[in-house]
Amino acid sequence: MLSQLGIDTIRTLVMDSVERAKSGHPGTAMALAPAMYAYWQFTMYYNPADPFWPGRDRFILSGGHASILLYATIFLAGVKDIEDGKVVDRPALTLEDLKNFRRFEARTPGHPEYGLTAGVEMTTGPLGQGCSSAVGMAMAERWLATRYGRPGFDLFGYHITAFCGDGDVMEGVASEAASFAGHLKLGNLTWVYDSNRISIEGSTDVTFTEDVAARFAAYGWQVLEVEDGNDVPAICAAFKQGREETDRPTLIILNTIIGYGAPGKAGTASAHGEPLGMEALIGAKKAYGWPHDAPHFTVPDGVREHFEALSGKRGAEAQARWEEQFAAYCVQYPQEGRELKHIFAGTLPEGWEHNFPHYPTDAKGIASRQSSGEVLNVMATHVPWLMGGAADLAPSTRTLIKGEFSLQAPSNQGEGSGHYGGRNVHFGVREHAMAAICNGLALSGLRPFCAGFVIFSDYMKPAMRLAALMHLPVIYVLTHDSIGVGEDGPTHQPIEQFAQFRSMPGLTLLRPADANEVVESWRVAMGHRSGPVALALTRQNLPTLDRSRYASAAGVARGGYVLADCEGTPEILLLASGSEVSLVVEVYERLSAEGVKARVVSMPSFDLFDAQEKAYRDAVLPPAVRLRVGVEMASSFGWDRYIGLDGVVIAMNRFGESGAAAELMEKFGFTVEAVYTQARRLLSQQTA
Repeated sequence: MLSQLGIDTIRTLVMDSVERAKSGHPGTAMALAPAMYAYWQFTMYYNPADPFWPGRDRFILSGGHASILLYATIFLAGVKDIEDGKVVDRPALTLEDLKNFRRFEARTPGHPEYGLTAGVEMTTGPLGQGCSSAVGMAMAERWLATRYGRPGFDLFGYHITAFCGDGDVMEGVASEAASFAGHLKLGNLTWVYDSNRISIEGSTDVTFTEDVAARFAAYGWQVLEVEDGNDVPAICAAFKQGREETDRPTLIILNTIIGYGAPGKAGTASAHGEPLGMEALIGAKKAYGWPHDAPHFTVPDGVREHFEALSGKRGAEAQARWEEQFAAYCVQYPQEGRELKHIFAGTLPEGWEHNFPHYPTDAKGIASRQSSGEVLNVMATHVPWLMGGAADLAPSTRTLIKGEFSLQAPSNQGEGSGHYGGRNVHFGVREHAMAAICNGLALSGLRPFCAGFVIFSDYMKPAMRLAALMHLPVIYVLTHDSIGVGEDGPTHQPIEQFAQFRSMPGLTLLRPADANEVVESWRVAMGHRSGPVALALTRQNLPTLDRSRYASAAGVARGGYVLADCEGTPEILLLASGSEVSLVVEVYERLSAEGVKARVVSMPSFDLFDAQEKAYRDAVLPPAVRLRVGVEMASSFGWDRYIGLDGVVIAMNRFGESGAAAELMEKFGFTVEAVYTQARRLLSQQTA
């Protein structure tokens, strides 16, 4: 009796919240209420009194449009709130919060937002992202268990469950992630596929008629089916079977009726993305046997206590056992215990900045992708939980951690060639899933990086955007950053990508000019905890600048800095990022020899520079100096705020061509002579 009452309470809170908001998606939440109840009450190990407990099971609502389902459950389960990273003695959500669903500044926004509402494990909404990031969470659990597991200590072993729908399963990113999860044999992962066969445009028959079960079986998943989405015992049995399968991820196909119980709405597209309307709402409550005179947002006596007696008690007991084990573990394995505390807190170990390389002056220099790989390997010795890989491009992106295993299911390769504790991840040609998986790794406390060519970041952008929304410290190592890639031609030559990165709130782009700027860029990236960082690196060699003559590369931390200067106020400013900095340095030397007062400003990061105080920015770019030349082998979009009306930007405002890099730079004006000519033209206009 209490079980059915709990399910119907979730459903009525869902309907009342959406109706009051006059906005929302009630149908999926109504259909999934029994599965949500079965999971939280009888399956999941989660302590509502401590939403950050590291040993908890993870739940992801990939279909974030059904957010009210999660909010109602968080409320009924009595999840405690989080403030400044610590649990506080107040509920994460109250009944009043449900009444404010989708309202401005509410803690119950239209889609779940990580960091805003305790109990929400990740920001979801763009379909396919949640279930794909759940693969990263499952990889993290396997990595932690393998890396830190010791005889007699069962600190890990938690399970990851994602609820997804037809839209999630249609999305390409989910297909990429599911393929990878099957390859890795992630038996700690379950996706619950809400098969209600309805999309916004109507029946999924108009677009989606494949055999989903056969597809996932081909991926290497265990596929289970529950015929009736209201059958709680059958749902619980499927969850149990999923947890018992240790060598394959599990897909539970759950057959539901969208808008269950609502007359005229159940099983129709109109139940998906709009309030039911009062007539259908009253009819649904009647179908559930809900008291006809009960006011909206009624929570019957005993329902919340029932949640506490089942899920709350089980979670609290599990955490108490875990805490006892962890305390003993830290005594017996102090170094590993310290590392785990850093992982749980999201901090870095002492001395993580030690032994960074310093590169001597070298006219020939080194490609920034190469120096980045060298710095990465130094960094990896200091931060054992720094891990990642490339989308089948590690040899090109220089992102292999030397001396470390590959992360593989142990049975995938010969004995000793790979295991779940490996730090090198071979993502395959799956850029979108790679970025989403890294979000799951970061949400689990690890420090992930992923790599590819800058141009292929277009396949990664949706997951990168979510990383920025969630303030996750993911590092993107993106190489082949300009027309300098040469013969591969315009399909591989990035033009508009930097402008896209710079326009994304919360994402920091760094484009280092030489090997020592690469060192400082990695220092910034690792120390940056409030969002993702993208490193844009070259294929071609870059001269290593003479830092005894020019300024220290430590200026990278401020985004832009005076690299080379003159006595007094400069007549002209030469600005550039990345490989183009050494070019403008040569122009500077030529102008200086002719008596021109010039200044070179290296601009590795617009984002960091714009965050500096105005006094610093004005000191680097004096407002009175209006003659400015900006140089970047990418779109000029965004440079205008530094160059002004009297300056000029030498940039790429068209797609490139196939040819040798030197030929392309000559054609598009990225030569010392071309930049010098532009600078001289500005100076002559001033004197005229």
